Amino acid sequence: MTTQRETLAWLRLARTENIGPVTFRNLVGRFGSASAALEELPRLAQRGGGKTFTAASLEDAEAELAGLAKIGGRIVTGRDPDFPEGLAALDPPPQLISVLGRLPQKDMIAIVGARNASALARKFAADLARDLGEAGLVVVSGMARGIDSAAHEAALPHGTIAVLAGGVDVVYPPENETLYRQICERGAVISEMRFGEAPQARHFPRRNRLISGLARGVVVVEAAERSGSLITANYAAEQGREVFAVPGSPLDPRARGANKLIRDGATLIQGAGDVLEVLGSHRSFAEPERVMEPAPISTAALEAEADRIRGAVEQALGPAPVAIDELIRQLGAPASAVLTVLLELELAGRCRRHPGNGVSWV
Repeated sequence: MTTQRETLAWLRLARTENIGPVTFRNLVGRFGSASAALEELPRLAQRGGGKTFTAASLEDAEAELAGLAKIGGRIVTGRDPDFPEGLAALDPPPQLISVLGRLPQKDMIAIVGARNASALARKFAADLARDLGEAGLVVVSGMARGIDSAAHEAALPHGTIAVLAGGVDVVYPPENETLYRQICERGAVISEMRFGEAPQARHFPRRNRLISGLARGVVVVEAAERSGSLITANYAAEQGREVFAVPGSPLDPRARGANKLIRDGATLIQGAGDVLEVLGSHRSFAEPERVMEPAPISTAALEAEADRIRGAVEQALGPAPVAIDELIRQLGAPASAVLTVLLELELAGRCRRHPGNGVSWV
């Protein structure tokens, strides 16, 4: 179990500007703990060309923990035993999550779909959630209007998890306050966002990544061609999870997204039995392909090698993202040294990471 001191350090590191999930993992892996990494941040940023560096304050971290505790919540870090297995298997995993309620140690299934869902689709989602819950699966969704709400409500007797795009204390949409409180009592509400933070459009893809990451599969009941539900399904495919879709009328635009998923290879389902049949043959999460991290050699030797190649790394970077693996190959330099230079540049606010393990100048 992570100590209170280390939980505060994890929270400060996770809330510090320029530190995303990959950088967080590399820092903790290199220095052994979040506390040790925090102490090294100003020096690393200075080596990367930054003039000053300020980590998230201890006072802010303590205030966030106190706010969570006041409503019965807590922070769960990647080193805590109850950190969800599915999230730990992501590459990279989230640094930590805020939790209200109790995290079940059971297999999970995500059910997502349109906010403006048809009555038939809502009924199907509710029946599916109830049947899968009775079969022992915990239903995960995003507590949005429509399909999400129908799935959560039906799954309440068996436990359900709502993943929010804002802080765990922020009910969104507001009309779901009763459902929110029921989920807190009979399941769990989780989020990556700060306590008290209102949901914003840019937060929803991160929420969708957690929804698919928690689950062994994602079921899309009804969705338009361009919708958050399809983003969740795409994340599921990238993460090695199963993707299921419910077919709908080609005349209904709300069904086009699900129909497209089926055309592209998703498993067509007509009930819970179809989901259980597929999941029954795959009982565990696939191990992620790990991003390379600096080798465990002495700090002095590592930084000396980084200094030797720093100019070449900076010259190779440009405004368009380049894959880190390609950068290492072109430079013919040790991966540990290249990653060290990139880490320092990122902490200095000079380079940016992109999806697909790419980097570019800011």
